[in-house]
Amino acid sequence: MGAPPAAGAVWGRAEQQDFRSRVRGALLGSALGDALGAPLDEKAPEDAPKASGAELLPAFGRTGAVTAATQLALFTVDGLIRAQVRRDTGAWHPPTDVHRAYLRWAATQRDWGPDERRKEDGWLAREEWLYARRGAASACLLGLGNDVMGTLDKPKNPDADGPEAATRSAGFGLLVGWEPQLVLQLAVECAVHTHGAPEAYLSAGAYAVIVHALARGDSLDAAVQRALALLAARPGHPPVVDALKHALGAVRQGMPNAARVGELVGDGGAVGALAGAVYCALVGEDIRHGLGLAVHHDGPSAAVGALCGGLLGALHGETALPPAWVVELEGRPTILELADDFAMEMTQGAALHGPAGASEGWLARYPRAAG
Repeated sequence: MGAPPAAGAVWGRAEQQDFRSRVRGALLGSALGDALGAPLDEKAPEDAPKASGAELLPAFGRTGAVTAATQLALFTVDGLIRAQVRRDTGAWHPPTDVHRAYLRWAATQRDWGPDERRKEDGWLAREEWLYARRGAASACLLGLGNDVMGTLDKPKNPDADGPEAATRSAGFGLLVGWEPQLVLQLAVECAVHTHGAPEAYLSAGAYAVIVHALARGDSLDAAVQRALALLAARPGHPPVVDALKHALGAVRQGMPNAARVGELVGDGGAVGALAGAVYCALVGEDIRHGLGLAVHHDGPSAAVGALCGGLLGALHGETALPPAWVVELEGRPTILELADDFAMEMTQGAALHGPAGASEGWLARYPRAAG
């Protein structure tokens, strides 16, 4: 499929189906990579298996458990839908709506369960399985510990350079009606809610641009080239650009192995996690192989797995994901429901809400109120 219709254009049925498959693929694929890596992050490096195979193992008391990376990725999508709905009121500032969504996630980390009285929170914040602490990085907890929103001028946690902002950024890339430079800008502005180091927020922006190109039907190599071109104009870009170029170059260095992935991942910061994920997605013979490479190394397995899974899911669509893994995935019904809502909003939002009227059911799910 070529480039999808721009925002406000009429989508054909085939285009809608392709887009929904890629949205589902990106969100499910990211969650699968997260779930594959989570058990390995709990092991000492010397105990982690180094083979390129992969299987879902128990973590957090169950098989297929996801981490805070998936939780936050879902709230990113929720915030983006809310931004579209709130546009009817004349309020249009997606970074604010995404930040409010992240604050709803922060409540899941300190509350016992959802507050049914808060109708303005919408449906996702009432999903009880999300009220679980799953190894959230301190930068996320500190950055969202109050209502103050980080900005590029005043980012939260200026030294935080971890991969957590990138792992929650696939949703920005699924805004296929947007121009890629706007996708980059939005992802960057939302990354600094928790991660203020340029390596972290530019990695998040680069990841969103790559997903965006894949969701529009580009090859992975072309998607990375698009990100490199857009990054070139951004202050602080050299570490991210160099890492992505290193990942592209590593493809030509022989058979992939855990040592090569580990060398790309390095200290496990955002730049290395992104490079490792891109490399694994490029060299994987199939999704199983690519995700196996992404989680079997000495770095942050869940983060690299989540990034790689999002890329492969956006590239190939949901039907390419291993079904035996998908059925074991924690929160699968919620992920699918949210993915379908996002696809519906982006392709048929005008039929769901507007200045002249709106579906009450849709507004109950995604309230216009600033929740």
